[in-house]
Amino acid sequence: MLSDTEYNDTQRGNVLFLILIAVVLFAALSYAVTQSSRTGGGDAGREANLIRSSELTQYPAAVKTAIVRMIINGVTYEGLKFNPPSAFGALASDELVEAVFHPSGGAAAYVQPSAAVMADNLPGEWFFNPNFEVDDIGTSTATSPDGNEFIAFLPGIKEAICDRLNEESNGVTTIPTASAIASTDVDELYDDGDSDTIPNETAIIGTSAGTTALAGQVAGCFEASDGVFVYYQVLAER
Repeated sequence: MLSDTEYNDTQRGNVLFLILIAVVLFAALSYAVTQSSRTGGGDAGREANLIRSSELTQYPAAVKTAIVRMIINGVTYEGLKFNPPSAFGALASDELVEAVFHPSGGAAAYVQPSAAVMADNLPGEWFFNPNFEVDDIGTSTATSPDGNEFIAFLPGIKEAICDRLNEESNGVTTIPTASAIASTDVDELYDDGDSDTIPNETAIIGTSAGTTALAGQVAGCFEASDGVFVYYQVLAER
C-alpha cells in the first residue's frame, strides 16, 4: 500500500504526463491549422488569378464579335476605327459606322482593365492595332501588310496573371521573352488618323526572337524586351 507521500508523487506525475500530452497535441493542431491556412491562401490566389485572367480573355472576345458584325455589314478591315469614346469627336460623320466603340458602328463597350491585373496597380489600357501578325494564323507574309492581324494588346499586366493566361489560353507553361518587341511597340491605336492604311508589320509573333512558343496561338502573353508583360488576343485573322 502506498504512503500518502508516494501517492501524491504518483498523482503529480500523472498530471504532468497529461499536461505534456496536451501540449504536444496542441502544437500538432496549431501546425495543421497553419499549414491548412497557407494551402488555402495559395488556392485562393490561384483562383483569383483564374478569375482575373478570364476577365481579360472575355473582353477582346466581345470586341471581336462587334468587328465580325461590322465586316458582315460591309465595313472593310482597313476602315476599322478604334477611337475611344473620348476621341469620338475626331471622327467624321461618315466614319461613325466604322468606329468599333461608337453606337453607330460596332457599339462595343470600351472598358479599362481593372487595377487588380496591372503591375502598377492602376487601371490599364487596351491597344488595338494591325501592326503585327501571328505566325500560322491566317496568311503569313513578311513583305507586306496583307497578313497583319488586328490584335488587342494589354501591356503592363502582372507576371502571375501573364503566366496564368498562357496556361489557360494555350498551354504554354513558360512566359516567352520577346527580345525583338518592346512594350512601346504595341501601345498604338488604329483610329481615324491612320487613313485606312495598314502598315507593314512591326514583328511576327511566333517567329520573332523568343516568341516561337506562341506560333499559331490566337492569344498569349510574353515578356517584352523592356521587362513589361504583354497580353495579346487576335481580333481578326488576315
